[in-house]
Amino acid sequence: MADVGDGQSLEAHPPVSRPVAAAQDYVEGRLSQYQKWYDRKAIKTKAMHLRMRTLSVVGGALVPVLVNLDLSFAKLTATVLSLIVVGTVSLESVYRYREQWKNYRSTEQLLGHERIYFETKVGPYSDLSETEAFTTLVARVESAIANENSATLNVMTLGGQVSTDVQTPPGIPGARRERH
Repeated sequence: MADVGDGQSLEAHPPVSRPVAAAQDYVEGRLSQYQKWYDRKAIKTKAMHLRMRTLSVVGGALVPVLVNLDLSFAKLTATVLSLIVVGTVSLESVYRYREQWKNYRSTEQLLGHERIYFETKVGPYSDLSETEAFTTLVARVESAIANENSATLNVMTLGGQVSTDVQTPPGIPGARRERH
C-alpha cells in the first residue's frame, strides 16, 4: 500500500526481493526489511508530528502577544502567524502524523518481538517443530503487516484506529496464541 502520510511522497512498502526458501531467508530478508522500513517511517512521521505541534503551539502563543503590541508590523505578523497556525492544525488533522507514528512504531516493535520469540523458541513458538514455527512466524508477521496497512488506511480515511495486535488467522497450521 502506498503511504501518503508524509504529504510529500508515495513511498510504498518494501518490495519482495526474492522468493523465500527458508526461515533464515525470511527473517533476514522480509522481516528485517519491514522492521527497517517501519522504523524509518516512525522516525519521519514523529518528526513531522513534533514540528507541526511545535509550530501550532508556539504560533498560537505568539498571536495574542502580537495583537497587543502597538507596533506597525505586529498586526500583519499576527494575521500571517494565525493563518500558519490554522494551516498547520488543519494539515495535522488531515495527515494524522501522530496516529501514523504510533502505528508504525508499534508494528516495528511487534515485528522485533516476533523475531526474538521465534529465534529463542519462546511464547507461541515453544514446543513447535521447525516447520510449524516458521509457518507460525510467517502467519503472525504477515498478519501484523496487514493489520498496520488496515490501521493506516483507517486513520487516513475514517480518523479511527485499528488494533495492530497480532491476530492469527484461523486455519494456520501450528499457530497458537502466546501463553500468559
